[in-house]
Amino acid sequence: MSFQFPPEVSSRICNHMNEDHADAVLLYAQAFGSLANATAAEMVSIDAQGMNLDAQMNGEVVPVRIQFDHVLADAEDAHQTLIAMVKQVRAKTK
Repeated sequence: MSFQFPPEVSSRICNHMNEDHADAVLLYAQAFGSLANATAAEMVSIDAQGMNLDAQMNGEVVPVRIQFDHVLADAEDAHQTLIAMVKQVRAKTK
């Protein structure tokens, strides 16, 4: 059975990402959610398989689901995976 994020863990991760790493959340929407024209994004929830974002595009909120490349083992795996995803996008744009 895969790790399931308790609601409070999902909420903690989302709050942290939205407050401290809004630029990264926008990169997730643009690069992994195929919403290149998104102007802002908010992480709504995260689970072992992926994350749900609300992206702003053309004045509208567009929900997007981004699957991870593996099933997350725990919250630390989520942390490392989110960092790796940002590094991957930034490496491609250099």
